[in-house]
Amino acid sequence: MRRGPIPVDDDAVPKKGKVVTTTGGWPELLRCTTTKPPPILLDELIAEILLRIPARSLVPLRNSVCSSWRTLISSSQFAKDHLRRSMAVDPGLSHPLMAYYSQTYRYPIIGVFSVRSVMENAPHEPTKVVPYEGRRFRLIIGSCNGLLCLHDEERQDGFVISHRAMLWNPCTGFTSQPLEIGGLLSTCGFGYDHVNDKYKLFAILDKKSRMFTFGPKSTWRTIQDFPRCNYRGYLVDRVGLFVSGTGTLNWLFHRYLSFVWVLSLDLVKETFNQFSLPNRDSDDDHRVTPQLGILRDCLAVCYETKKTHWTVWLMKEYGVPQSWTKLAIIPHHPLLGRRPLSLQPIYMLKDVLLAIAPSGKFVLCNLNDGSIDIPNIDSSSDGMPKLCPLTQHSSGRIFELYHESLVSPFHFGLPSCSSEMRLIKPSL
Repeated sequence: MRRGPIPVDDDAVPKKGKVVTTTGGWPELLRCTTTKPPPILLDELIAEILLRIPARSLVPLRNSVCSSWRTLISSSQFAKDHLRRSMAVDPGLSHPLMAYYSQTYRYPIIGVFSVRSVMENAPHEPTKVVPYEGRRFRLIIGSCNGLLCLHDEERQDGFVISHRAMLWNPCTGFTSQPLEIGGLLSTCGFGYDHVNDKYKLFAILDKKSRMFTFGPKSTWRTIQDFPRCNYRGYLVDRVGLFVSGTGTLNWLFHRYLSFVWVLSLDLVKETFNQFSLPNRDSDDDHRVTPQLGILRDCLAVCYETKKTHWTVWLMKEYGVPQSWTKLAIIPHHPLLGRRPLSLQPIYMLKDVLLAIAPSGKFVLCNLNDGSIDIPNIDSSSDGMPKLCPLTQHSSGRIFELYHESLVSPFHFGLPSCSSEMRLIKPSL
């Protein structure tokens, strides 16, 4: 972006790609700017500065500064560069948010709240839920790179006539037009093939494993059979957990009074693999179901151990069972409750773990001093009046953690719009 020609006959005016210094220091430079055009930032330097701004702050700049900034911020390459920087260099650029929908009642609303706010606010400062309203009830299949994959049913005269999928970026407001996917998704998952730069939806349809690649010509393809029929265990969750950087979806298998393992789908090769979880003691209660999560960009699992505490493990090297490392031991506590479930790890900030306890409450576990707190989440305006407030219980809802980004469906050839999901309260 340049604002006019630079005089070529004045040695005091910066030339393109040169660094100009003065012997008089800042006063001399300030006197120059009163009579001469100000120094001009190169396009490359502007882009480098914008890459250091959080996604939520870049969205309003896209439409309020100038056409060249809008072109830059809206481009696919800038979105990828910003995502890469936020993941690898400066995680503060990508705010973690929690989205949820009602599993019990068919509300056409998705609630969103800030995870950082939950973990950093004082008890008297509630974190408010921001509701988004759609045209119909939608399920969240998964999240990846700031995109949420949603599923809905189109009904006519009370009968389901089609199943559709849609991608939505709550940060930018863009959604893809709903795409026909042909059937009800039971076991499924959504993720990113980083080798081929493709976003993919996996599902078992008509008892066959199929892969759907989002793009201008999105179609289902049959892949290797999902191997669940070869085992006598059961899936803890029907939706595969996407682990960023590995290009994999992961399901936890649990066998009653026996062992557990992870079934992994490689979205690049479109093949399945499996690996074991940390060994359990013989006197552990194997009826208590473990829980998968992602902490510090690693696959995590939480067990109940010796009926006295929960143990959280991290897989430091994905797919290598020997790399399971013990992260935390959390003693049983009255606020956590005890049911045949373990703690569900959600997110870590420094030495504080956000989790959903067996009691159904969101809890903050301080790993330094062992204290347990209940965060103050104000869900009174989420448009789901029949559900308990989140400060009391999380039941009846399905939650999905995501990080803000600039990635939008139109970057990979999908027709996009900004009207499918409407913000019905002020943004966070």
